[in-house]
Amino acid sequence: MENRRKGPGGVTFLMLIVILFGVLWFTNQMEQQEKQLTYKEFYDIVENQQADTIVVVQNRDIPTGRVEITRKGDESGEEGILVVSDVNDICDYLKEQQAEYRLVDVPAESWLMTTIFPVIVMLAGVLLLFYLMNRQNGSGSKAMNFGKSRAKLHTGERKVTFANVAGLQEEKEELEEIVDFLKAPKKYIQVGARIPKGVLLVGPPGTGKTLLAKAVAGEAGVPFFTISGSDFVEMFVGVGASRVRDLFEDAKKNAPCIIFIDEIDAVARRRGTGMGGGHDEREQTLNQLLVEMDGFGVNEGIIVMSATNRVDILDPAILRPGRFDRKVAVGRPDVQGREEILRVHAKGKPLGDDVDLKQIAQTTAGFTGADLENLLNEAAILAAKENRVYIRQSDIRHAFVKVGIGAEKKSKVISEKEKRITAYHEAGHAILFHVLPDVGPVYSVSIIPTGMGAAGYTMPLPEQDEMFNTRGKMLQDITVALGGRIAEELVFGDITTGASQDIKQATGIARSMVTKFGMSEKLGLINYDNDSDEVFIGRDLVHAQRGYGEEVAGAIDQEIKRIIDECYQRAKRIICKYDKVLAECAQLLLEKEKITREEFEALFDGLEISEIVDNAETV
Repeated sequence: MENRRKGPGGVTFLMLIVILFGVLWFTNQMEQQEKQLTYKEFYDIVENQQADTIVVVQNRDIPTGRVEITRKGDESGEEGILVVSDVNDICDYLKEQQAEYRLVDVPAESWLMTTIFPVIVMLAGVLLLFYLMNRQNGSGSKAMNFGKSRAKLHTGERKVTFANVAGLQEEKEELEEIVDFLKAPKKYIQVGARIPKGVLLVGPPGTGKTLLAKAVAGEAGVPFFTISGSDFVEMFVGVGASRVRDLFEDAKKNAPCIIFIDEIDAVARRRGTGMGGGHDEREQTLNQLLVEMDGFGVNEGIIVMSATNRVDILDPAILRPGRFDRKVAVGRPDVQGREEILRVHAKGKPLGDDVDLKQIAQTTAGFTGADLENLLNEAAILAAKENRVYIRQSDIRHAFVKVGIGAEKKSKVISEKEKRITAYHEAGHAILFHVLPDVGPVYSVSIIPTGMGAAGYTMPLPEQDEMFNTRGKMLQDITVALGGRIAEELVFGDITTGASQDIKQATGIARSMVTKFGMSEKLGLINYDNDSDEVFIGRDLVHAQRGYGEEVAGAIDQEIKRIIDECYQRAKRIICKYDKVLAECAQLLLEKEKITREEFEALFDGLEISEIVDNAETV
């Protein structure tokens, strides 16, 4: 293809003309100011007979004008100019002084300079303004392109295919049907099948929704339009709807094709919940999107793919079959999926012989694909920082702490008293993690402050993925959360504010057990949750009401307090039983600041861990 390079056009030429005339006009004005004389200077020149030539220039209709005078002996020939209000008085004065002068009329200005030239200058200024706006916008004036779609069209070969997507086997199988239809539509049409008009990818952030959409476009080999939901919304009503229309017009010209709208919840929220009524810009945009996806018009060969992590706030009209026919849940990967993802991201990163990706996959339960990529990237940064050309298992272990807890601030100055309190606090958590069967084991314990504002941390190590929580495990989570406060109280006879986050976490778990999951025998299998997360989209914004009375509210508070009190007593009995391990663990933390799982479990050698979770099922 021939590369065409644009040279200077007519607009540039006019711009240069305007600049040239501006410079000439400015120079002329400056010269006239330098040539102007005062009346005293004029009278001195005439009376002393220093004038060589005197020319009186008068206007045709009124007796105003100017006197142009040249001094004797002035080799440069520069004139002095005196602007006068009455030419007749000046002429009488020159006659009295017997000075020779010449009287002329002001030359008439041509119609070219008085009419045509100002128009040309004005047009040149307007063209210059549009030219500068075009240069700023890239392809056209913002005012002209305000309602145009901002979607980017990708054509040609893609680097991203399904081979680049790991840990999402079932999700890929669902999307492979879309790709197969785009490649060979006849075998589906002949049996009466209709291609899905829309595919909604739903899942937590970082699970690979956008990557799946890129892979579909790469596998299908069709034009791929990408746009964000926020690109439709502007402060001017009607602009978003115009951009939707323009997007689908472009897509029709390139059909078959795929339109991918990322973060569609920015534009497709439930209608009737905003503050602007039916004329709200977001609702206007959504209405146009609904019409384009499944209205009276025909959009054959256009597949709309969207991604969101808030499917609960989307409008029901856009979720119905015929618009988004297929909803693909993209969840967090399991242990096998995490291992596959780690192998994909480990390509191009030299790993040491001690690196075990399978073991890393087992210790990263709950991590998304983005978390795993970040984990290996942080490990690579640590290796490069130490001038090594390969990654060791210790680098990944340090990166795991940095990603999960935050960077350790070893340089922060902490008093010995605070260190001792933190050591016993974290030892209390660690003992409960180790003893209780469903919450451990301990991965590492540290009293080094972190970037998250914590004075220390105790990191557990989930050994398996869990699809749901049990009642017993939630009680154990509450028990573990209270371990730090109990250790402070037993050892120092006083308590600190360091357990505030632990108490908040324990209260939240207990409240969910009572109001959301029906785990209270006293209140029964009733959901008392208010769905308070709906308020932010406008539903019940002013009149938020509870679905129960004051008597039930009091019973809920009493039940939450009872659960926490019983977990507190249980945690206290466990820590009192292992008070020796508590003291030894705190002493070891004060010496080393950070201990591993092996070092912590060695403190329990020779001790029998009895079943302390008594009466767990009766709470």
